[in-house]
Amino acid sequence: MSSSSPITIVKNATDELKNTLKRTTGLAGVVIISLSAMLPGIFVTPTFAAEIMGPGIWLAYLLAASVVLPGALSKSELASGMPSSGGSYVYLERTYGPLIGTISGLGLWASFLLKSAFALIGFSAYLIVVTTYFDVEIGIKVLSMTALVLITMVNILGVSKVKAIQTPIVFSTVGLLVFICIAALFVDDFDAKRPLTEAFDASVWSVAEAAAFVFVAYAGVTKVAAIGGEVKNPERNLPAGIMLSLLIATVIYSAIAYLMMAAIPGEWWLQDGVVIENPIFVFAEKVAGTKFGIFAAILSVLTMISMALAGILASSRFLFAMSRDNLLPQALEEVNVRFETPHWPIIVTGVAMGLAILFVPLKDVVKLASGFKIMIFMMINSCVIILRRTSKEHGWNPKYKAPLYPYIHIWGILAGAVLISFIGSKAFIGGGAAILSGAATYYLYGKKHAVTQTTPIQSFRKQFQFTTVAEHERRLAAFHAADFGGKNHLTLREFQNALKALDFEYTSDEVRCIFHNADMDENGVIDIDEFFLAFEAQSEE
Repeated sequence: MSSSSPITIVKNATDELKNTLKRTTGLAGVVIISLSAMLPGIFVTPTFAAEIMGPGIWLAYLLAASVVLPGALSKSELASGMPSSGGSYVYLERTYGPLIGTISGLGLWASFLLKSAFALIGFSAYLIVVTTYFDVEIGIKVLSMTALVLITMVNILGVSKVKAIQTPIVFSTVGLLVFICIAALFVDDFDAKRPLTEAFDASVWSVAEAAAFVFVAYAGVTKVAAIGGEVKNPERNLPAGIMLSLLIATVIYSAIAYLMMAAIPGEWWLQDGVVIENPIFVFAEKVAGTKFGIFAAILSVLTMISMALAGILASSRFLFAMSRDNLLPQALEEVNVRFETPHWPIIVTGVAMGLAILFVPLKDVVKLASGFKIMIFMMINSCVIILRRTSKEHGWNPKYKAPLYPYIHIWGILAGAVLISFIGSKAFIGGGAAILSGAATYYLYGKKHAVTQTTPIQSFRKQFQFTTVAEHERRLAAFHAADFGGKNHLTLREFQNALKALDFEYTSDEVRCIFHNADMDENGVIDIDEFFLAFEAQSEE
């Protein structure tokens, strides 16, 4: 296939990915990953939302969830059809082509790193409560930057698969929030009518503005789609897991927002005219005392650190995926020989997060992250409409198809556009910056290096097949000689050295395409034995 039309590669990508990726994550894993990415949102957003519309903020969380729902359904369908690492970037790049792919990839990278920065800034507010209680003095910025350095190092060292840590934290956090909600019912000042009355007395515009602001709290619901290739029975588990986690998060968010405002009278979210950034501590302290509030603050810190840890991994993955498509320099897709992690994307992401923590106020971080995510959700909904309308020409037939097509997708696009307008100039400035930087990156680098996906691979396969025993041994020796780590697999740089030693004449960009095709699990290295099995075997084509 030699055509470079963007949408014509969807079927090839779909077929290859469905048959090659290893699936180990079940329904419970999907829910845990989604919840771990979402729950930190409730630890910061309620007070800022209350500043916008008062005690009726539970309605804003419900409205935001209704706008998230179409994007969640769309991502479920796209992940079922293209279960690849890279998530939304892959869907947009495969549907719209490399230019839009570059713009959306950088926008997604910025969105995820901003949400992780938001978690680290928010975690500092809770940690200050703990350090003050134990009479320890330390600056908030110092805490945030120290945590960022540690989290970045952990990602580089490879301790990034944190499901074992996230599972108990998610269950503990949900348990804590449920307990606080129950305890709130027994507070002396509890007034169930207050949040209900205030919600319907608020103007439509303030509800919409608050919903746009808290949208970021739901942004993690579809994060699991980025590992769609590792999910068992994705046509069932991905949509079920995403919908279940969205339902759980919506109930928890709305219940906490409602009961928090019913249990605590007055404009408690303001302290000396400034919005407080640790509402769960204040809520827990109100319903169960200071010591329990401190316990809640400690668990809040753990929850937000866990989210930030996974956030760096997720955001750096977009740079990694874009580099694999030759849209960014090769250095961003090379994995560390010792730790086998993409260290440069992680470092670049960590530095960008540090700049956001140092120079961007928390409220602006939330606005920028929400704005980016709403734009991406709108584009994701449009992907499904385009792929459905061209399904005959391009073979789009995933096992899971989102219901209520196209009405719910149109609702997601239109409602998203309305919410963005309420975020204000920050969202448009952020979106404009993503478009300009993405377009500049594509025309200055990506357009010159992007290679038609199948042509180099087909050519290489023909050259590599039907070899003699002696030639096979020569190739094997060259590959093992290039394997400096002695781990029976090659990084991209080692693979390039091996092909050069074997006198294969391909450009650097073409070799990158061949390497990506061989890297079936997309972990940045290729197993030598699997490589020979895939490329020396006689093809029936």
